[in-house]
Amino acid sequence: MEYLPTLYLLILFPLAGAVANGFLGKKFGDKFVSWVGCSVIGFSFLLSYIFLSKLISARPGTVYFQRLFFWIGAGDFNVEAGLTLDSLSAVMIMVVTGVGFMIHIYSVGYMHKDPGYARYFAYINLFVASMLILVLADSFLLMFVGWEGVGLCSYLLIVFWYEDKKNADAGKKAFIVNRIGDCGFLIGMLLIFAQFRSLDFGTVFTRAMELGIGNPIIVAITLLLFVGAVGKSAQLPLYVWLPDAMQGPTPVSSLIHAATMVTAGVYMIARCYILYLSAPLTMTIVAIVGVATAIFAATIGLVQNDIKRVLAYSTISQLGYMFLAVGVGAFSAGIFHLMTHAFFKGLLFLGAGSVIHGLAGEQDLRYMGGLKKYMPVTYWTFLVAVLAITGIPGFSGFFSKDEILWNAFSSPMGNSVLWLVGVATAGLTALYMFRLFYMTFLGSSRFKPEKEHRIHESPKIMTIPLVILGFFAAVGGWFGIPNKLGGSNRFAKFLEPSFELRKYIIRDTSNGEHSLSLEYILMFISIIVVLIGWSIVHQMYLKKTDIPLKIANVFSRSYKLLLNKYYVDEIYQAVIINPFIKISNIFWKAVDIKIVDGLVNGTANVFLSAGERLRKLQTGYIQEYALSLILGTVIIIGYFIFK
Repeated sequence: MEYLPTLYLLILFPLAGAVANGFLGKKFGDKFVSWVGCSVIGFSFLLSYIFLSKLISARPGTVYFQRLFFWIGAGDFNVEAGLTLDSLSAVMIMVVTGVGFMIHIYSVGYMHKDPGYARYFAYINLFVASMLILVLADSFLLMFVGWEGVGLCSYLLIVFWYEDKKNADAGKKAFIVNRIGDCGFLIGMLLIFAQFRSLDFGTVFTRAMELGIGNPIIVAITLLLFVGAVGKSAQLPLYVWLPDAMQGPTPVSSLIHAATMVTAGVYMIARCYILYLSAPLTMTIVAIVGVATAIFAATIGLVQNDIKRVLAYSTISQLGYMFLAVGVGAFSAGIFHLMTHAFFKGLLFLGAGSVIHGLAGEQDLRYMGGLKKYMPVTYWTFLVAVLAITGIPGFSGFFSKDEILWNAFSSPMGNSVLWLVGVATAGLTALYMFRLFYMTFLGSSRFKPEKEHRIHESPKIMTIPLVILGFFAAVGGWFGIPNKLGGSNRFAKFLEPSFELRKYIIRDTSNGEHSLSLEYILMFISIIVVLIGWSIVHQMYLKKTDIPLKIANVFSRSYKLLLNKYYVDEIYQAVIINPFIKISNIFWKAVDIKIVDGLVNGTANVFLSAGERLRKLQTGYIQEYALSLILGTVIIIGYFIFK
């Protein structure tokens, strides 16, 4: 490990921006806020690039660190706050600051003239700082600080327009569901310290390897940490907060709920890969939850009509793909998809924001159509993102998705069932994403009359980030072209030092027991499935537009079930929330009112009664006071004389 004294600047810049905009933004105006809010992220991005270049030019396996300060000392509980930069965290800081920088610039146009402009930039600057703490932390405790920081900022940004009750309710829902997951994470940390007497990554991972494979303590720790990941990364059953989080500003959806925060769970598992590989049972659970979430969310996305909600369920589904990858031990593939997903999903949300901006707030797909001629830049960049997310060959999502599917089939921890569900999910992704694209940009116009004359392309401050992200959505996957397709698999090789102990824990047979021809066949099948999905949508939404309505009528029950999201929210309301409220009311009446309030009120009544009796002695007559004083004096003197 080599010391890097400037590592803290990555966090300091956005933190300073949050403070400056939070306290001085209103005083100095929107131009000040814009320059400060964007430039601090730009500086962090520039530093991230410099550090990445430094890491690439260094010898393989180099790790940079910086000790910040001694944090906690109590008995044998000693924690130092420190930062670590390796190949894994280098990828993450590039994603966070790079995509974050584009979203900050876009926000200048999207949030223009909003009354809470300064507050908005203070929040998103603080979010980036928290996310950087999370990925650079060298201990579970400091990671948890960043973990909670992004959760707090997520809440603040979801409820940004807090005057609207829907926004306030969505924020509360996100906050509560995330606290459920974070509770598991916190208990996992306590168990880690109880077992290893440390929360430092290096110490914990070294001692964990000594316990061997399948140790019950390791299984318990990894499951508890996974509970936190399920909450933060919106997996079954704690995914319900993410679709409602779309109530916040659209750039927030792009930054937090597509490109960065929701990937924290995937990053955490990759960072703790030694613990997870030592717990095969947990790995199996991670893979199953991931693939189940992927296909579950994809089916819901098929029929949603709100443009942002379709993308929300798409995010949940793609996160499921990432968990499938790390669940079968393909950590590099999971992080690869995390990176490409940041490009194309960030672009999709910003593109959706451009559409909403151009349609004066309209989000319903049923009132769009034919936008290609009105919004050409948004159209072409959105198309690139759709081609990327569906896995069309050559675009970024194709390479990362193919790596996940191949590992799901060939990894020692994978199997054909996981691969099959993954391929089915890819087909569903093509269906709902091309449906979204066709209903928005192609076909006949279905605008509301009062909005048709107001349709316009977004300003350059919004379209330039779309073009830049569109470029990376197209070519971002080229960093990881595998050997079978003529590439050098540079991305996996760059990440290899971060997972160097993997080969000592499990036997990797992915390249030895399966032929190259089988790999090509499986790739070809997934491509065909995607193209079939695209052709179905092309027929249904461009040529024979009456088919979707006929299908909805024929399969009305299934359609209604998907449209209402399997009634999961209603089930939670009936099975968990309402009984909890009833139990709370019982305890409120029986314990709070009768015991707690009764004890407090009873004590107050005793003193009140005593006060009323003593008050009668206060007559206001000086003669009576003098007589009382004399009698008291006589009694005291008599006591001392005759005792």
